Amino acid sequence: MLMVTDQGFDAYRSEIEAAERRVSREIDPGARAVVVAALVLVLIVSLLLPQTGDARGVDVLVNSAAAHAEMVALPHRVFCWLTLVFGIGISALALTTRRWGVAWVALAGSAVACAAGMLAVWSRQTVNVGRHLPEVLPGPGIGLIIGWIAIIALTFHWARVIWARTAAQYAAEELRQQRPEPPTAEQLG
Repeated sequence: MLMVTDQGFDAYRSEIEAAERRVSREIDPGARAVVVAALVLVLIVSLLLPQTGDARGVDVLVNSAAAHAEMVALPHRVFCWLTLVFGIGISALALTTRRWGVAWVALAGSAVACAAGMLAVWSRQTVNVGRHLPEVLPGPGIGLIIGWIAIIALTFHWARVIWARTAAQYAAEELRQQRPEPPTAEQLG
């Protein structure tokens, strides 16, 4: 006859619950991982392209002489930094670690970068309004436009990954609640 103790079931149950907690903290982006990785690559390229006039995204990040010559405003700098930190850095970290919390941070930062990108484009389009400048300053460059579109697409894809994972977590929680409790030693014996 098989002897079953409460301690054996409790140890088994705690191992299963620990495994479920580990799984619930992970994401599985599936095919979206390729899209997210491609968008991260597009964001890197956008920082190497001219963002306005002769100022590339890298110039805006380091506030170089080219950025000063093009009179790059604060929203543009904020957008480039948010793109670098959240769109490239945290997104790459979320893809490699597949952690749900890191993916949430990537989503939140990318969403803020979307708004900052809109302000950056707007500030480049209105740079000459109301000013008496000797020369006309350039508007938004190809790098800024590509970066803004890419960060919008990245935000969309991170949201889809997060929402899909949340539904899976709810399903796992429901299954866990419906699982019958194992019999105790008194019930068996």
